[in-house]
Amino acid sequence: MDLESLKQKVIDGDAKGVTALTQQALDEGIAAQSILNDVLIPGMGVVGELFEKNEYFVPELLLAARAMYSALDLLRPRLQAGDYKPAGKAIVGTVQGDLHDIGKKLVMIMLEGNGYEVVDLGTDVPAERFAEAVKEGSGQLVGLSALLTTTLPAMEKAVHAIREADPTGKVKVIIGGAPVTQAFADSIGADGYGRDATAAVTLARKLIGDA
Repeated sequence: MDLESLKQKVIDGDAKGVTALTQQALDEGIAAQSILNDVLIPGMGVVGELFEKNEYFVPELLLAARAMYSALDLLRPRLQAGDYKPAGKAIVGTVQGDLHDIGKKLVMIMLEGNGYEVVDLGTDVPAERFAEAVKEGSGQLVGLSALLTTTLPAMEKAVHAIREADPTGKVKVIIGGAPVTQAFADSIGADGYGRDATAAVTLARKLIGDA
């Protein structure tokens, strides 16, 4: 089958079409990892570019994500049964005192769309929980999100807790959200600042590559 048509269905956010074509590809013997690497990741890459250019907005990104997840639901059992390794592992969460999660979800979508395994700690996450996740070895990267200016001190506290849990500095910390700036990231000792979901993925690649 023509995998380009499957890629376009992902870009278009056509979940039903993606499900049908993914199943067809598997039935025709195309490897799950090939579908992931050659279709889903490049397709979500295009979506990310369109989002960055303001040609796609949050609704289109969410539709593309739903389409991507419909394919992953079919691929995941085969990937887990094989020797597939994710590009890296990331921990994400919204800091304590903040219940907003759309920004975090968008980052998750783009990370997963680029082959990363993501552990979602949710919203209103205490600094200690981020530290515990780091000690548990959940990831090489931690993404902290905040929408409220009043929760920036909680973000700083979380960064410090992560550093104490990982004194070697192997786990990289990136931050983002409406009130966050590069200057703030530098001031609290974060490894980087992502202005949006696509920037977060670019930063992840820069910091941990294909871990």
